Amino acid sequence: MNYWLAKSEPDVYSWANFVVERQTAWTGVRSAEARNNLRSMKVGDRVAWYHSNLGKEVVGVATVVRESYEDPTAEGDPRWLCVDLAPVAALPKPVSLAQFRADPVLAESKLVKQGRVSVIPLAAEQWARMCKLGEFQG
Repeated sequence: MNYWLAKSEPDVYSWANFVVERQTAWTGVRSAEARNNLRSMKVGDRVAWYHSNLGKEVVGVATVVRESYEDPTAEGDPRWLCVDLAPVAALPKPVSLAQFRADPVLAESKLVKQGRVSVIPLAAEQWARMCKLGEFQG
């Protein structure tokens, strides 16, 4: 299993919206690096749901339920991909960007090192640390 972090602006599409819908296509990614990360996602991989801009914290855990396919919002441009995600659970305690920056394990993550990429990998030890801080058992 691989681990990822995907950013969503909560005023555009929040964790609460995602939970109500029970599944979503992760569309609109227009960064080559983020697209390549989407291409690497496999069914069953875990994804940290990060509220960007407002909140700046991981608020939930999702899973990949459909591997990459052409993004229907890309107006027929086959370069851009999306994946389908489904919620697993909210974190009992959200994990903030400040916590990522302050933690020796999480400070090495791409969230801290390369903050502008919307879909990033997390190492297994980073995932485990994030889950511990968020009091998530899973």
